[in-house]
Order: sequence, then C-alpha cells, then structure tokens
Amino acid sequence: MEHHMSYFQKHRDITESRINNFYNSSMWNSVNIQSILFNATSSGSPHVELKVWSAPDQDRPTFAYASKQEYRPAKVGDTFGPSWSTHWFHVTVRIPKDDPKWVGQEIQFHFDAGCEGMIWTEDGRVEQGLTGGGMHVDYLLTPKSSANEPERRFYIEIACNGLFGNALGTTINPPDPNRYFKLSEAKLAAVNREAINLLRDIDVLRGMFSSLPSESPQAWRALKVANEIVNVFDLARPDESVRRGRELAKEVLSSRSGEATHLITAIGNCHIDTAWLWPFDETKRKVARSWSTQLQFMKRYPDYMFAASQAQQFEWLKQLYPELFGRVVEMAKAGQFVPIGATWVEMDCNLPSGESLVRQFLLGQRFFEQHFGQRCKVFWLPDTFGYSSQLPQIVRLADAKYFFTQKLSWNNINKFPHTTFRWIGLDNSWVLTHMTPTETYAASVSVDELLRNVQNHHDIGYSNESLLLYGHGDGGGGPMEDMLERLARLKDVDPLPRVKHGHPNDFYESIERQAKELVSWKGELYLEFHRGTYTSQAHNKQSNRQAEFLLRDAELLSIIAATLRSQSHHYYGLTDRDHRAMFPEAARGTFEYPIDELNRLWKLVCLNQFHDVIPGSSIEMVYKDSARMYTDIIASGKRIRKDALDAILGDGDEDSASLLSAIAVVNTCGWERTEIIIAPLPSGDKRVAQYVSALAESAVVFEATGAVEETGRYWPAGTTLGYVAAVKIPGASVHAVDLSEQTDVVPVDAYRTTSKDNNNRFVLENLYVRATFDDGGRLVSFVDRRVDREVVPEGFRGNQLQLYDDQPIYWDAWDIEIYHLEKYRELAPGKVQVVETGPLVARLLVEVEISPESSLKQWITLTATSPRLEFTTQVDWHETYKCLKVEFPWDIVSDFATYETQFGHIERPTHRNSSWDLAKFEVCGHKFFDLSEYGYGVALLNDCKYGHSVEGNRMRISLLRSPKHPDAHCDMGRHTFRYAVYPHLGSFNESEVVPEAYKFNVPLHLSRVQADLAAHLRATRPIFTITRPGRWPATSRQSHSNPPNIVLDTVKRAEDDPDAIVVRMYEAYGGHARVQLGSCLNIRKATYCNLLEDETATPNVEQDSKAPPPPSPIKNQWIVDSDGGGKMDITFKPFQVVSVKLYLNN
Repeated sequence: MEHHMSYFQKHRDITESRINNFYNSSMWNSVNIQSILFNATSSGSPHVELKVWSAPDQDRPTFAYASKQEYRPAKVGDTFGPSWSTHWFHVTVRIPKDDPKWVGQEIQFHFDAGCEGMIWTEDGRVEQGLTGGGMHVDYLLTPKSSANEPERRFYIEIACNGLFGNALGTTINPPDPNRYFKLSEAKLAAVNREAINLLRDIDVLRGMFSSLPSESPQAWRALKVANEIVNVFDLARPDESVRRGRELAKEVLSSRSGEATHLITAIGNCHIDTAWLWPFDETKRKVARSWSTQLQFMKRYPDYMFAASQAQQFEWLKQLYPELFGRVVEMAKAGQFVPIGATWVEMDCNLPSGESLVRQFLLGQRFFEQHFGQRCKVFWLPDTFGYSSQLPQIVRLADAKYFFTQKLSWNNINKFPHTTFRWIGLDNSWVLTHMTPTETYAASVSVDELLRNVQNHHDIGYSNESLLLYGHGDGGGGPMEDMLERLARLKDVDPLPRVKHGHPNDFYESIERQAKELVSWKGELYLEFHRGTYTSQAHNKQSNRQAEFLLRDAELLSIIAATLRSQSHHYYGLTDRDHRAMFPEAARGTFEYPIDELNRLWKLVCLNQFHDVIPGSSIEMVYKDSARMYTDIIASGKRIRKDALDAILGDGDEDSASLLSAIAVVNTCGWERTEIIIAPLPSGDKRVAQYVSALAESAVVFEATGAVEETGRYWPAGTTLGYVAAVKIPGASVHAVDLSEQTDVVPVDAYRTTSKDNNNRFVLENLYVRATFDDGGRLVSFVDRRVDREVVPEGFRGNQLQLYDDQPIYWDAWDIEIYHLEKYRELAPGKVQVVETGPLVARLLVEVEISPESSLKQWITLTATSPRLEFTTQVDWHETYKCLKVEFPWDIVSDFATYETQFGHIERPTHRNSSWDLAKFEVCGHKFFDLSEYGYGVALLNDCKYGHSVEGNRMRISLLRSPKHPDAHCDMGRHTFRYAVYPHLGSFNESEVVPEAYKFNVPLHLSRVQADLAAHLRATRPIFTITRPGRWPATSRQSHSNPPNIVLDTVKRAEDDPDAIVVRMYEAYGGHARVQLGSCLNIRKATYCNLLEDETATPNVEQDSKAPPPPSPIKNQWIVDSDGGGKMDITFKPFQVVSVKLYLNN
C-alpha cells in the first residue's frame, strides 16, 4: 500500500469537515488559512487614536454641525447608545513606518461598533458605509503603502441601530429603546491579498462539492483539489503555500462550460426598505451608506453593475448628500450605477388607488428622466405583497415595458407556475415578466444559488436565461467584496451555469429576441401570504384614502379657480364687468394653480404607500412619522381646496336670512347626484324639514367631513346643523341650491315594533327598502320594496359583528391565516335606540360591548333619497391578537364575487373547490365588493377598509386587527369608519355600484355664496361632462349624468404646460363604450396622452410587434361648439384608462 495515498474518497464527509475547518474563521483560526490573511495589525496609540462626540437625543446632525463640536477620548470596549442615537468619531491613523510588514502592502482600517456607520473625509465627503458585526467593517486606506505614509484623519458617523433596526430576539419584535452597542474593533491591518484570494478560491470549491450532486465528477474533483490545498498548506512557508494552492484551484476554476449552458445575468442591489424596522430618517442615511460603498466597488471592479430603485431615495440623496449624488450621476453615465424601477417608491400594489399608482410612475419617471437623462424600462418591485391586475396597462402607459419581482415565491399554499412569461392585465395589455428562480433579491452569488436558477426555472424550455439579484437587502448594504470575488470566479465554470454582470434592460431585450412561445398569466398576481396587510394599521389606511380623494378634489377645484379669470363667462354667463365686480380678488388673478405644493403632497402620499408602510408592517416610529405627514397632507390639501373655492365663489353672504337661498354645492364626482346633505341652517326656522339630533351629531360631522367629533374643523362651533335635499346636482360642477324651495321627497321613517315572537324590532324604511333590526342591532330582514324581495335568508342575520382569534404562524402584522376562520365568536347583542325619525334622515344608535376592554357604537342610517343603508361605526379597540369583522349573508347564489381594484374590478370565487380558490380566503378590495346573480345584487361599500371575503353567500369585511409585532400598539385606541349596504336591481354589470361607491367616499362640499351669484350658478353647465353620442346636452338645464361605466377620475394641470389640462378617465365594468367628453371651457386643442403626459395619436397601449406600424400623426380631437364649449369623441375598450390633454384658449 502506498504510504502517502489519499483516503478522501473513502470518507467524504470527514474530508468535507476537514476542508470546512481549514476555512473556518472561529475554530482553528491560528493554524488554518485565516491565520495568514493579514501580515500585521495594530490598534491603539500611536497608530490609532479615537475621539467621539455624541449627538443629543435622536438627532441626526449634519457633518458641518458635527465636525465643529467638542470631542472626548474614546477607545475599543466603549459602549454607545441608546437606540437610534448618533455618535461621531474623529479618527487619526498612522501607518507604521520602515517596517517590512507594513511597507508595500494593502492597508485597511477596521472599525466594528456592532451597528451601522459611515466614513467621512475631513472636508465632508462621504466615503463609504460600515455594517457592524463583522459584515462590512474594512476601509481601504491605500492599495500599496510607502515607507513614509502620511497621517490620516477622518470621521465615522455611527447610528445606534443594526442593519435590521433595534429588535432583540426575533427580527420583528418591537425595537428595544435602550439598546447599546460596543466598539469591538478599531485597528490597522496589512492585508495579504493573495491569501485572501486563495480563501475565495476555496470558498467556491466548497460550494461546488457541497451543492453539486454527490455523484457528479466535478463535485469529486472540487473536493479532491480542496483537500490537496489543505495538504500543501504550511505555516512555515505561507507564501509558497498560497501560490501552490492557487495553482491547484485553477485546475477546477479554469474548466469552461459550453455555449448551451444556462446564462445568468447578475445585478447587484441593496433593496433598501424606505421605512420598516427603522424610521424614514434612518433610511436617508442607509441610502448614503449603501450607495457610497457600491461606488467604491465600482472603482475596483470595472464590470460591476449595481441597480437602485425608488426615485424618493435618489431625491433624499440629492437633498442631503449632493456631492455623493453627483458621483452617482457620473457612474450612471458610465453605465455601472443603474437607476431602475420607474416609480417614486417600491409601493404596495394592493391598497393605493389607480391614480396613486399613476403618480408613482409620473413622479418616478420624471425624476429619472430629469436627472439621469432616461426613463426606466423595467418596473422593479421585488418585495411587494401582491400585484394588481391593472399594472400591465399602467406600466405600458408609463413608457415602461418589463416587470421584475420574486415575491410570489413566498406563496404558502400554491407554487406559482411560471418564471418568464407574459403577464396580461385586465384590459389585455401585457408586460414581459421575469421572477428570479433564486427566489430572493438578496443572493450572495453562491454555487447553490446558481444551480437553483436552473432547477427552479419553470419556463426554461422557452428561455434559457435568468436574472440573479445579489447583495445584502432590506436594511441596505448591497454586494460585498466576497460576492464580487465569487462572481469573478464563477463566470464560466463547468458544469455550472454561466454568470455575467449585466444590465436588466439587456436581459429583457435578449429574452424578447430569443424566447419563443412564452406562456401567459391573466389577471392579478395574488400573493398567498401577508393577507393581514389589508387591515393592519387602520388609521394609516384611512388617512391614505382621505388624502387620495382630497388631492383629487383639490386638483379639480384648482383647475376651475386657475382658469376663472379668463373664462368666467363660460362658468357663470357673466360679462367681464359683472365678473370683476363680483370677484375682485379673482379678477386680479390672485389664484395660481399650486402645482409645486400639489406635487409635494403627492410625493408624501406616494412615500407613505411604500410596501411596508401602508400595509401596516412597520414599527411604531414609522406610523408616528406617517401620521405627521398625513396631517400635513390633509391640512395643506384642505387649504388648497378652500382657496380654490374662495376664488371660484367669492366671499359668502353672512346674512343668516340668505342661508336658505345662497348655498353652493360642489360635486367633484362625474355623476349627477341627489342626496341628503348636512348644512348650517338658521336655528328654529320652520322651513327646515329636519335638524340634526344631538345624539347623531358626531356621526353626522364624520360623514360630511371625515372629522371625528370635531365640529369646529368644518363649521364654527355652535353652528346649527340641519338636513337638506340636494336634488340633481350635476357631475363635475359648482352648483347652487335654494334650500328654501325644497323638492318634495317621500319621507323616511324609523320606528320600533314587535316581532311575532314578541321580540323588539327596529325598522328603517323609505321608498326603496325596509331594514329590520333585532334588539342587538343585527339585520334580520332587508326587503327591497322596488321588487318586493327579501334579501336576508331566513334564520340569518346581517351586520353580525364577529371576533376572531388572530394568531398567525410568524409574520404577526403581515399575516392572517386560514385557520383563524375556525375560531371566533359572534358578539353578544347590544342595545338599540331610535335617534332620528325623518322625514329626510332616519337613524338608529347601537351600542355593543366587544370585551371588557373594547366597545363599539354604531349609527345605522337610511335617507329618504337612496336605498343605501349606512353604518357609521366608532370603536374603542384594546384587544390582543383579535380580528373584528362584520358579516352579511344574502339570499343570492353566485360562484363569483366582484371586488373593486384600481381602474376596474376583478372577480374571485366564492367557493373553495381548489387550492387556488382556497388560498383567496382573504382578499383585497377598494371602495366596494359585490355579490350578484341574474337580475339582482348587493354591494358592500366602505370608506377606508380593504380586507374582504365572500364564502358562499356570506360577505365579510375585516374591520380591525390587533397584532403586536413589530408595533406593540398597532391599532389600539379609537377608530371611526363607515360601511354601507347598497342593493341594486340587475346584476353588477347592470348596476350603478361604481358611481355609488365614489359618492359614498366623496361628500358634496357646501359653501355660502352671494345671492346674485347663486342665481348664476343654478344656470351653469358642468365643467366636464361625459355623455353617450347623440345625447350631448343642447341647453345647460338638461341632465348631465355620466354613463356609470365611464369614470371621470382625475383633472389636473399638465406638468409642463400651465395652459393645458390633463383629464383621466377609465372604463369600470369591462365593456366597450363610445362617449363624448364635453366641457364648458374654451379649449383650442385636445390630444390623447399617456400617463407621463406625452401626446399620443390614440389612447391605446402599443404592444410590441415584429413589424410595428409607422407612427400616426397626432390630431386635434376637439370639436368647438357654437356657445364656446366643445367636445371630443372617445372610444373605450374594456377597463381601458384614457388620458387626454386639453389646451386652453386663454
């Protein structure tokens, strides 16, 4: 037997352990490869001197301020805190001179405070980020030192938080407010670069023999070579050992794959969550830390490409670190720093409105084009909790064409079946979509990950390419040196997939050229996970809904006000002289469309729609910041709305006698409305049909204004409120009503009665419906009097409040799991009283005890003019791991329910036949969801709720949750919200559910006006109308009701032209439509445009084709009427979003 034969083949596991020990940094590090990585190290005086200044409280001071403060001595072993505090170090280093261990060497400074940090030069230039705990603690001082290196001074700013915030124990625990961090290392190191290179070689060999199939010859070869490297290693001759080891490694690493091997395009990224387990202000520093580090790597690795999304983060960098932003721009021009994504933030795609998604792209694409000279082609959203079915159309209309994510790999019931495919949206637009088979955006370029890109690729028969996103993510950091070194070694190694640095655009373009017969997926990309995010942090979601509609109103009214001076005769029929006399301020042109302020507010709205903020999955600090932002948004939005109304309507008449005849009603919805409204009225006037009951006042104020028990926010304190019928208020109009000449309406009534079994019953009844409640406030009968139909099944009860146990497996604020449906209790009956009895409004007040800690009050309302039954609900909520829902069973049979989504609706099953059906036990909907059969249906409307479910004939709304991680106080406190039952004749597609849901969310606005102006307002035409051909109104007094399937969603000023207006509409029911958009404005030209407001020849999405047609000329679509107004014909396809640009003739 040969004396020196190797036994590795006979004991593979032992040999693998031997090699792992040779690589290990914690064991055997005095005798293995780790022992020679540094030729020398030195800490403490005179080579390293530290001083520190601690900023007060949670301040994050600028460099200019911090560098001027008094610093105290510091040393290794000192601790710094508490959580979220900032500490600045002034560092002086002196590289030892005339020492062969230090001369001619690569010299690094290592600094590990266990937290995040950033290095600054003495003149205030950001150098790079640091991440404690050994993740990234090195700073290159010189690649090759001289014999007489100068003294170096610099600053290190540390933030007392880890990469993932300040939780102790599990990552999603609420942050510990008193966490302290220990400075464990501050030293100089002379690097043995060749030894580190051998370490990287061994790392790749380890990946090969552990990840390739055990029977693979290449796995055995990698194991054999790695074992030989251990054998040749000799601490007495380290340089020779390293040289021989690297030569051995080349035997494996120089073996090449064939051209047919799978090709991976690798792109670095750091996916910084804009807020999550840390506040927004810390994200601003994370961006600077992470991106400055990547700029350093770009100098060392010329082929390296790094992608960063979220225009908001770029803007923060520009504002706070302008010099660093300039370097980012330069590296973007060089092609290494890749701005990507197209949107303002990586937003949630379930909860924001359609217009919010538009603004994400409008703000994002404009920023990238302005600062980087180009728009993004890839919609980049790796970590969002599901993807709306209208996104393909929105992406294409925003001048992008590709989509990337990976989040559907988190599905916990079904495995999503595709990797590279065409994603087809509601309107049949599609985008080329790729989901990385690695199933992460934070890969480390390991051998295992490269193999998974092949093994998990579901469409490899159509496309033999894939993307790999690598780098530390969520908390930032990005790729590290070890990842880049692995990528360099793994470019082309048999039998692994080939991998290269590459731009995502190039990857998608290659797919377009080469992929054949790609599969398609139609409709939403529903994430079977994180379903609790439709409900958690209810106040935040409510503020979002309020802000979206407020900005919509502010923009429309600002358009009217800004065009008033030149076009008042189109509004009021006034001569210029009359107009100047009636509106002296407007005549001087004092109102300008506040485009800068509106854009600032939209940026804040979009920021708070980040995919860990609006879903409810961030720490408490984030929601305190978010609440302050919403306060700003809502206060400023209301000021804009008020200023616009003042400019439109002038000073109101304060004479109380004129209150009944000089009220302007502003309808910003696109449809005609007849409603009961709340108005300030003279006290004790016999002409007032009904005053507001004291027991109903807090509900009334909330219904009219969104304010909670703060009458003074909308009307002066002490104002007498009454009900008034506002009849046939035209859509998109400023109209006047004479409240002293009220149209007769059939009264509504509320009364108490007794059932056949002698139980108390409370009835609300009007011309349309009769709703009967038991003595607990539960709906036991709901009769549609129009068709004499009982809608509640016998023996069932609607408005049934239910309390569910809500304990998910791990992701507390994120998840509500299917088993929660198995464990709940119906709330015990409360007490009911009649508080208003008509003739215009009837109300019941219900009070329910949820638990000893929580309670509920509810005002149930029916007006004289509508079949809509409303529930204004106030909850004092102090629960732990509970979910409050309300359930309505209906005598309706349908296999599908309809849910509103952005710019349309989708159908989802009401049964649980398959695992795909079962997975949708909780889904997202916006303002309504509907259950219909042939000839009849019922919709549930809401003003701020998104979590819904329909099982069989039972419709449920998830009202409140009570998770404790990562926010220990999530949703604790008082909540006020509204939902409603809306019965309709005909199926959903024959109904007016869409207009009704808008009206439920957008109250009519009231304003006092001068009596002579009120007369003019009654004769005005709407600002905009949408009518079917042949029904264009011949006179201003005809009905201007829009068709229910075409929604006038947005009216705003064009971004780059103060004399142009953008009007956005969409088809809501899924059918074709031919309509005319009309306006009383003096318009000289109208064109179609995309979401970025580029003029287009048609409103249609241009899909890719092998032979695209030549561009069509852009034509003026506007037809001027004889009275100065005009119209344009528009043809809608199902669920199509159409934007037009109208140029005013000023």
